[in-house]
Amino acid sequence: MPDFPTLTLEHLATAVILLDEEARVIYLNPAAEHLFDVSGKNLLGHPVQQAFTDSGQLANAMQHAIRDNASYIEHDLTLGTHAHGKLHLRCAATPVQLEKRCLLLEFHPMDRPLKLAREEQMLDQTQASRLLLRNLAHEIKNPLGGIRGAAQLLEQELEKPALREYTQVIVQEADRLRSLMEKLLSPQNASHYSALNIHEVLERVRSVVLAEMPAGLTIQRDYDISLPALIGDKEQLIQAMLNIVRNAAQAMQGSGTITLRTRIARQVTLVKRRHRLAVMVQIIDNGPGIPPELQDKIFYPLVSGRADGHGLGLTLAQDYVSQHHGAIEFDSEPGRTCFTVLLPLP
Repeated sequence: MPDFPTLTLEHLATAVILLDEEARVIYLNPAAEHLFDVSGKNLLGHPVQQAFTDSGQLANAMQHAIRDNASYIEHDLTLGTHAHGKLHLRCAATPVQLEKRCLLLEFHPMDRPLKLAREEQMLDQTQASRLLLRNLAHEIKNPLGGIRGAAQLLEQELEKPALREYTQVIVQEADRLRSLMEKLLSPQNASHYSALNIHEVLERVRSVVLAEMPAGLTIQRDYDISLPALIGDKEQLIQAMLNIVRNAAQAMQGSGTITLRTRIARQVTLVKRRHRLAVMVQIIDNGPGIPPELQDKIFYPLVSGRADGHGLGLTLAQDYVSQHHGAIEFDSEPGRTCFTVLLPLP
């Protein structure tokens, strides 16, 4: 690393990358590592293009700065990354003279204000969805008791044991639905919070989905095993992650690849609060993607892209994550959909 005020750059929220004359990375600060989800040790000494999948606009900005020997700002830079898909950034490329001639790249996410506004909107939507679900659960719970009672009375009148099996199915399914309705009606303070390992949650989800789906489905792991424990309700988080993974598997009709990735996220704003550290869980599939007409309302109750879908899975997932003061966001295009769940660490 050349003679440079690294102490100042280390604490900047702005992502900074420093390149040598051959466009090789000689320094990047922690903000850049977090923004692009790359390790500085792995990138140092390599061409900056290796960190990205689509760097044509960046290369053009760098050429302008070098040619004019002046700072060049690209106000609408689309940069493809290996971890996050496409990022929308503002980039400033500035030639600097240290021990030798270098190029300083500064990146500012353009979608941060949009994400904050969307997060606030989703919070309001979650509260409205919770009220709707509670009302719906209340209306469903009462008829279920009548259905169960009628099935039990019918069973007493049946003489053939084989017919009684059908009434048992009715009773068991009514009990299962009644249990689900009671969960929807239960207050938030009924949650059981304790220290937990997010990888235990994901492993449980992985085993359940693989047992449900045919052999054509592959679920890969990309875990950061150094993640600390977080505080949460294990069953709620299992259900939230299960709903997302199950949706992905069903969208691919049980044939494709799902990747479960965990990382640490630094300096994130969740539910209008700034958190120094958070656990980031990404669920990535190579399916057909979410239809554009559904992307703005995918978390709404009773909205589903499948004819047989009930449209409650993602709504409940969002509700459970919201109760943990976290957030869900997604990025989808044909061939790649990524749901990102952020959960704050204490």
